[in-house]
Amino acid sequence: MTRSVTPSMRIALACFALIGGLAALYAGWASAQVEGDRGIAPLMVSTDINVGGIEVNVTGDNVAEARQKAWREAQRTAWEKLGGPQLSDSQIEGLVSSIVIQREEIGPRRYVATLGVTFDRQRAAGYLGRSGETQRSAPMLLLPVTITAGSELMYQQVNPWQRAWAEYQPGTSRVDYVRPSGAGGESLMLTYGQTGRRSRTWWANILDQFGAADVLVPIVELDYTFPGGPVVGRFTARHGPDNEYLGSFTMRAASPRQLDTMLGRAVEKFDTMFVAALEEGTIRPDPTLTRGRGTIDPDIARLIERSRAILAQAEAARNRATQTEEEDVADANAAQASAADGEGEPTVINLFINFPTPDAAAFDAGLATVRGTPGVRGASVSSTAIGGTSVMSVTYAGTLDDLVGALAQRGYNVQRSGTSLTISK
Repeated sequence: MTRSVTPSMRIALACFALIGGLAALYAGWASAQVEGDRGIAPLMVSTDINVGGIEVNVTGDNVAEARQKAWREAQRTAWEKLGGPQLSDSQIEGLVSSIVIQREEIGPRRYVATLGVTFDRQRAAGYLGRSGETQRSAPMLLLPVTITAGSELMYQQVNPWQRAWAEYQPGTSRVDYVRPSGAGGESLMLTYGQTGRRSRTWWANILDQFGAADVLVPIVELDYTFPGGPVVGRFTARHGPDNEYLGSFTMRAASPRQLDTMLGRAVEKFDTMFVAALEEGTIRPDPTLTRGRGTIDPDIARLIERSRAILAQAEAARNRATQTEEEDVADANAAQASAADGEGEPTVINLFINFPTPDAAAFDAGLATVRGTPGVRGASVSSTAIGGTSVMSVTYAGTLDDLVGALAQRGYNVQRSGTSLTISK
């Protein structure tokens, strides 16, 4: 039996074909959005002390001698920038862990370059003191924006501004940068349009995904005067979901070949601006980003401030009581030592260990490391201060010197104060 095709059936078949074609096109478009040349993974963060952007122009009998003299000059200049004491060239060289070549031009007897000098923190700390041990900011999501030729670019494709931030070494900065790579679906989520959103719920979802508490937006607007000619960069720093203005400046590169050098200097200047804003209290986590609850009522905000003041008073009282508690622990340790029966059983001591906890991950890592130290029979949290210094109560089978040595073997710097210890990486 042959069945004829009615006009309505022809229309339905055409609709199905059209829908299938659109679905195939959309699938191809979506795939193209996450493929291609994008994604620059940031360099591993080091705690060493880095000084970059040092210009050298040295001559010698040959290129090897010129390079050696230039590197020694760069090391002296970097040490002076850090405010270090007067040392000989050999002493300074003993503190240097690496020389970073940012730009280099070599002639038969001349060496012209822009260099970076990295000092080993452990070796240099004895001369520089403890100035680098300052409290860092909360994790800040970094969204570098490039504006050029009327278009805005972030992570949609590889670009010099993203690379400058990816190659930046912020180990000594007080700002805790969270630098996405821009690979895969991140290029779809992190776009210039996101910086104009005001929805706290949307922002909270993104920040939660990257483990950040707030956002920093360094913007560069590049103006190419003519092909191969000077490049003018107008830089603007913004912060938070409300796109708050922090500051701006202008730099100029003699040619596109000098663009990367200019952007590298701009990154360092942005870091200086962000650190200054952190010290002024401008950069701090926005409480309205807690799962998108919107703007806090002024009366509630005042209650929160009063609560913080009460908590601060309670913290001060607890610190005063800690001294008395430490004396009790010392007495208990003495009693346990005198009660030892000499059968070879180790003496068990109780003490407090202070450890820095800039974030929850550092808190968990510090507690887990101490608990895993040989001889530790128990470790419980006495005081939690995310963003400050937490305290744990520890029971240890052995002497205090044994515990100091065991923690040092696990990579900690240990300081003693009575019956308590302070550890740090």
